[in-house]
Amino acid sequence: MSKKPANAPASIAGNKKAFHDYFIEERLEAGLSLEGWEVKALRDGRAQLKEAYVLLKDGEAWLFGCHITPLLSASTHVRPDPTRTRKLLLHREQIAKLVVAVDRKGYTLMPLNLYWKRGRAKLEIGLAKGKKDYDKRAVDKERDWERDKARLMRH
Repeated sequence: MSKKPANAPASIAGNKKAFHDYFIEERLEAGLSLEGWEVKALRDGRAQLKEAYVLLKDGEAWLFGCHITPLLSASTHVRPDPTRTRKLLLHREQIAKLVVAVDRKGYTLMPLNLYWKRGRAKLEIGLAKGKKDYDKRAVDKERDWERDKARLMRH
């Protein structure tokens, strides 16, 4: 088992499905525009990225489908929406670069990991290309072979 380095960011939620369904070609870090109840819920680890995706609209990046479950103690005057669309904070040059990449055939933006960095919630985004079924089978086969090889070497 691999140990995390001491300075590694504390992960809130990961997206294993993205690594299974896509080849991740490039990674970027984005900030998130959050409301107070969302920050509290994230501190409690109540986030899910499984169905989430990133869209680029009007020169801005948006996170859709990320589910943040509100705490029961959420304020009475706030109506929490667990799956609201959240704005991603990126530099204009980064967004322009992503727009060019997404406009090319077959590229998409996937949220990979939600984590804390210096007290702020950050989202790791991956520029991804979809895997075909035979690609997924090949990856599974390779993983199984690596596991068997390690097992054989131990004995």
